[in-house]
Amino acid sequence: MRKIRFRTIFSRMMFMQCLTVSLAVLLVGVVLAIIVHAQKVGEFGTQLNRYAQTVREEIVSGAADADSHLRFVASGNDLLIERIGVHGDVEAYYSNPKWEACASQSLSETAYDRIASSAKPICADTRSYFKSVGFPVMTAYCTVSDDASDGILLVSGDCTSIRTGTTDMILWTLLVSVIVLIASGVVSYYNAYRVIHPFIEMNHAVQCYSRGDFSTRITVEGRDEASQLGKSLNEMGEQLRGLEETRRSFVANVSHELRSPLTSMKGFLEAMQDGTIPEESFPEYIGIVLNETRRMVTLVNDLLDLARIESGTIQLNYEVFDINELIRRTLLTFEARLIENEMEMEVRFAQEQCSVFADPAQIGQVLRNLIDNAIKYSPKNRSICISTYSMRRIVYVTVRDNGIGIPQEDVPHVFDRFYKVEKAHTPAPQMGSGLGLSIVKRIIEQHGQSITVRSARGRGTQFTFTLERASAMKRVSDGGKRNVT
Repeated sequence: MRKIRFRTIFSRMMFMQCLTVSLAVLLVGVVLAIIVHAQKVGEFGTQLNRYAQTVREEIVSGAADADSHLRFVASGNDLLIERIGVHGDVEAYYSNPKWEACASQSLSETAYDRIASSAKPICADTRSYFKSVGFPVMTAYCTVSDDASDGILLVSGDCTSIRTGTTDMILWTLLVSVIVLIASGVVSYYNAYRVIHPFIEMNHAVQCYSRGDFSTRITVEGRDEASQLGKSLNEMGEQLRGLEETRRSFVANVSHELRSPLTSMKGFLEAMQDGTIPEESFPEYIGIVLNETRRMVTLVNDLLDLARIESGTIQLNYEVFDINELIRRTLLTFEARLIENEMEMEVRFAQEQCSVFADPAQIGQVLRNLIDNAIKYSPKNRSICISTYSMRRIVYVTVRDNGIGIPQEDVPHVFDRFYKVEKAHTPAPQMGSGLGLSIVKRIIEQHGQSITVRSARGRGTQFTFTLERASAMKRVSDGGKRNVT
């Protein structure tokens, strides 16, 4: 026999729900029919027993009109009453001709002996003692006297109504089962559709995502597990769309950042080669080419640093160090630029020493990028302020300039890769690669800390990042060093 296969969850759910409901209705119907049939048989047998007991008392009393009473009971209740003597002689009382065939049959010797051995009325299925007469018969039997010397008494009744009632109940059960099956099919279809449809929509969305179309969204209704999964897929689609846009922007920006200096360098070198630029001007243009080369090297190094940080391949070497001392050493590397731009550096430390637990090399890069940014976007004769203070287990480091500031609409994007506020708002000489702040944010996040920015157009910019303050125990145990990848 070929096995039925359901290739979809929808068909399996429909089949199982309809099958379960139908079997439940059939089982309840059959059990109910059996219970009702048994109850009716018991009631009918009890009634026959009462008739038998009444007839027996009438015979035992020796009333002169006993035969008339037996005929009256038999005709009034459509019964067959038989009195069988000890020698096998039979007296039958009935009014309906259908009982002729039953009255003409005799009991077997075994049945007679078993009935005669009991002085009390008992009930049994007459088919055990009579041949088939075309309809079901139930018989109550008892001995006429206690010692069975006067023979036995049989009171038989027609059970057709009981069988018909049971059959009708079974037919009604089947009819109700069909109706319930149809109704359960409709309900199961609706329920299965409600359950499966979101998954069909999710599958379509995932297929669109695999083809690079991240604009597809899933309709979410309710708060069940499917709705939560749909929300998660929508969030994933939004993130994938953002990542795809970032990737395209990243490729475009990298291409632009590399193509522009390469084109400039190629033009200068060709002009020097074909004589367009006179030989006495070579040093000037060679300096320009070298500057472009340095900018390209810086860009490539920033890209490599960012890629390593984001991939998690950079190993953080945690140790306890004085963040104030690190700031002093970092400022020394910017002394020439500060003098050149006629800027003042203001340092505010809440305490002379402030020990933190972090990677000094990575935090040094964070300080260099923030200070470089402050110098780059501050006009001459302005001041830059660096401050540190601690609160409980957190140390706050702030780098603030008094430069041109960042417009409010650009503030949320300053940590994005290649995002440049100066493209539209600042002069070309201040243009950078747009990677410095991205590197800063990811280094701080890798330390499990946070960085914030506050700025307004024309009022300067303030960056504040947090570090873990070194406890006294860390400062005295093994120098507080550990490696984290």
